[in-house]
Order: sequence, then structure tokens, then C-alpha cells
Amino acid sequence: MTPDNAPSSAPFGAFAPNAAQAAIIRLATQSGLKRGAFRPWMSRLVNLLRGGPVDVDYQGASFRFHHQGSATERGALFNPRYNLDELDFLRQHTPAGGTFVDVGANVGTFALVMARQVGPSGKVVAIEPHPLTFGRLAFNHAASKAIQVRLVQAAAGDSDGELMIESGGGNLGATHVVTGTASTDAIKVPSLRLTRILDEAGVTQVDSLKIDVEGFEDRVLIGFFRDAPQALWPRAVVIEHLSQDEWQQDCIADMVARGFTIARRTRSNTFLSR
Repeated sequence: MTPDNAPSSAPFGAFAPNAAQAAIIRLATQSGLKRGAFRPWMSRLVNLLRGGPVDVDYQGASFRFHHQGSATERGALFNPRYNLDELDFLRQHTPAGGTFVDVGANVGTFALVMARQVGPSGKVVAIEPHPLTFGRLAFNHAASKAIQVRLVQAAAGDSDGELMIESGGGNLGATHVVTGTASTDAIKVPSLRLTRILDEAGVTQVDSLKIDVEGFEDRVLIGFFRDAPQALWPRAVVIEHLSQDEWQQDCIADMVARGFTIARRTRSNTFLSR
């Protein structure tokens, strides 16, 4: 047994759901209990049955989900359609042997799933700055045996240097760049321009890109599209817009002005292609 947020070196499968946990997870996935409002209750119940993380497969990749402290990990654990619209859109625009870039990779629920799409001859670049989240991403990366995924422990930003980040409300998935007064849990992390990250990863073309950096999307994308050659521009982008009121510039409008078309919008994300 391990506290939910504590790292563990136990091999994948050591925290496979016991029979009671599996029954609760199955009940949630097959009913309305998979919805966001019910997931924290399901998470507490699973945790009562055995404390700590849960090792499961999601969309064909292997994950150790620390569901108690992360809305992202709860979503993927209890809802089999979690992010499925976004993943389907990205898969439509990403061929085998292609390249996918995940800015704000969290624990890998996009990057490791898309690794299966690009296959062993493709490439995935997964960018995640928070040390605890990055550690979980690295574990899931190893468990999934996704050798085509390059992990980058840094924040994508508008310049090379350092940024302060903090998580909010006990939800590690809501980690964001500090733009005002820092909280006591704020930490300093490296910041790199996306063009530099891609150059150092040997990426010369991008098929698709997903970005979710909690209101810092404009600082990443505006400079990237200004400075990167068009050959490096992705053909499809999924961008979370929930925190767009924190943008200094409208990066979606900037992309549209550069020839992208809005394919659709969901409650959380805008899908663009060119």
C-alpha cells in the first residue's frame, strides 16, 4: 500500500485493481457515474477499498493512475470515452510514422496513446514541467514501452529561461504558470521555446499537436507560429480554451489568420486544421 501521491518503484501491475475496486470501476465506466461530478466520489470509494494508485490500461497504453489528486487521472480511470473526441481528431490527422507533439503532457494520456498511432517508426514529443507529474509520466512511459516517445521536463514558453509554476485546489492536473503572486507551493522550472524543444528532438515536421497549459497557450503558440518555418507548423491542433480569459493575445484567432480552420469546439477544446 502506498499513499496516493507517493511515488512507488513497484513494477506495473503491482497495483492492479482488486476484485472490489474492479467492480466499482466497471460500474462507473458502464453508467452515468463516469461523469465528472461523480468521479471524486468513485475515487474515494476505490481508495477506501485499497489506498494508493491503480494500475490499468487506457486506450491501449499502461498507466499507474494516482486518481485521488488528479482530475485527469480520475477521468481516464472512470470514463472510457475520456478525451476520445480529441484523440480521434488527432489520430485522423496523424499517420503511422508521423509526429505528434504534446505540450502539457501531464501523465501521458495523450502522448502514450498517440505513440500507438504513430507506431515504432514515428515520433512523439511529450513536454511536462512539474517534477511529480513528470515522474508519473516517465513511469507510464516505461510501463507502456513507448520507445518512440521523447520526454522533455520543462515548460514550453515564449522564451528560454525559467518560470514559476503551481498546482491549484489539490488537483495536480491544474498546474499552471504563475502570472501573479505565487503561492507557497510554487516551484521554479526550466522554460524553453517550442521551436528549441522541437529542434533538440530532431523534429522537422509535425502532423498534430495538443496543448493544455492552463492559460499560457498564447505565450507558447504566438511566438512559435511567428518564428517557426511553415514546414514545422502542425496540420492539426487541439487547444484547451477553458482559460482563454488569461490569454494576453487570442492565439486561436492568430492561427486562423495564418490559414487554420476551426473544425469544431467542445466544452473544453478547440480543434483546428489546415
